[in-house]
Amino acid sequence: MGNLEEKNSIERSREHLANERTFLAWIRTSIALMGFGFVIVKFALFLKQLSLLLEIWGLPSKGYSSIVGVVMVAIGVIITILAFLQYKKNEKQLKNNYFVSSSMLTLLVSLIIIIGGICLIFYLLSYI
Repeated sequence: MGNLEEKNSIERSREHLANERTFLAWIRTSIALMGFGFVIVKFALFLKQLSLLLEIWGLPSKGYSSIVGVVMVAIGVIITILAFLQYKKNEKQLKNNYFVSSSMLTLLVSLIIIIGGICLIFYLLSYI
């Protein structure tokens, strides 16, 4: 009987560790988005200051880089919040030996990236 309890304990530990790995993967994704958004904003500021320093007036004044960067940071924050909520929900389900998979976080992130990609395509097509 002790061997069965030990096996069950190991399986439960694996489930919780898998839940934590998934949570950390979402955190890495959100940090990457926030970091990339930060770089975009800083690069837009760099270009703006460079154009003022070199007195280049031919650069397009209606750049959306800063807005895109801020939106990416905001999406990273939202993903972090949703990942934490999903982690806690899964943790509670695993403790109760009742797990129902949910793909809401994956669906939401996928939709945001698809919509952002489509907007970016139209934005880039306007410069061709």
